[in-house]
Amino acid sequence: MREIKQSNLLTNIKITIMKRGLFSLMLLMVVSFAFAQQKNVRDAKTIANDVKPDFKKAETLINAALTNPETMNDAATWDVAGLVQKRIVEEEMKNAYLQKPFDTLKAYNSILKMYEYFLECDRLAEIPNEKGKVKNKYRKANAATMLAERNNLINGGIEYFNVKQPANALKFFGTYVDAASYPMLEKENIAVVDTMLPQIAYYAVLAASDSENPSAVVKYAPVAIKNKNREEAAIAMQVWSGALKDMGDNDAWIASLQEGIVTFPENQYFFANLIDHYSSSNQPEKAMEFADGMLSKEPSNPLYLYVKAYLLHNMNSYNEAINYYAKAIEADPAYAEAYSNMGLIYIMKAQEAADADAADLTNTSGQEAAKANYREAKTYLEKARQLKPEQKDLWAPGLYRVYYNLNMEPEFLEIESVM
Repeated sequence: MREIKQSNLLTNIKITIMKRGLFSLMLLMVVSFAFAQQKNVRDAKTIANDVKPDFKKAETLINAALTNPETMNDAATWDVAGLVQKRIVEEEMKNAYLQKPFDTLKAYNSILKMYEYFLECDRLAEIPNEKGKVKNKYRKANAATMLAERNNLINGGIEYFNVKQPANALKFFGTYVDAASYPMLEKENIAVVDTMLPQIAYYAVLAASDSENPSAVVKYAPVAIKNKNREEAAIAMQVWSGALKDMGDNDAWIASLQEGIVTFPENQYFFANLIDHYSSSNQPEKAMEFADGMLSKEPSNPLYLYVKAYLLHNMNSYNEAINYYAKAIEADPAYAEAYSNMGLIYIMKAQEAADADAADLTNTSGQEAAKANYREAKTYLEKARQLKPEQKDLWAPGLYRVYYNLNMEPEFLEIESVM
């Protein structure tokens, strides 16, 4: 029994020694592997800075370090990754300057990657050390490089947008806009000094829309609607509104339509969609509440008067609608849409008078009332035509009916040819 116990004791000792040996070997392997990854970072930096750099090898080395747990959380790794991309850009630009073959898209994509790598480098470098201190030695140089290449993000986005690759274009335009909020570029005050920002945000909205990315539309539209070009700003607001609807955010969609009416009164999209929503959901009182709320703030605002008139118009309250259309015209004598709708109301009143006359053979005044209303309609529709001759839908269909019912043959033939 004793010999057996001694034998077990010896066996246990041997096993313990073997375990210690294996553990030591594993430690050596881990240290060796970590050292290999750190060497990859150093080698990638050296190769990138060569006179004739082998960028393929440099990228292979640094990409391995970017995904390895031993080096992926080290700011220096991401700094070198950004350096490699920076050097690729420099070499391509040098070839362009020397009129040698060069790859424009390769340069633009390297700038995009450089932004990604330097941004992550900065994030890691801002993590406090064990003493609670932050020693970010990379920010100043990397921020300067990013600013120097920032305009090329626009060029890269345009290149991809023009070859119908909106998803790729969005990456460039979006990064350009996002840079305004990067902590490492905070001192540059980009959101204030960069007058191009709303324009590029508008491009980002278009690219996001074309690539069916509503969340990106919602992200960049608030900047895009600050565009000094009101037409582009209104389009951005319109696309934003549509994206909110696509995402199922009904409350935000309604709010965007209301904001669009106030901000871009010349754009009928917002007004038409809001009224259509209230009408299709059988909520006319909501629409009227909105109109009354606007009028309570600005009772002489021609748009708000027009909205109130339009709602009354659709509720067949013709006389009240005429009253508000008249107020809108008084506030803005060039309001073509108000003249047009006033004309349409008088056409409806003319039709009602004619129908009443036809139903009651003893009523001989119906036809005269109908003609009087057609003459009123003629005045307003011809005014709409005078104000907006190019917008035929405002006046052509109405004048067609007016001229026909007033037996104005020359005018009827002319409007028929226009239609």
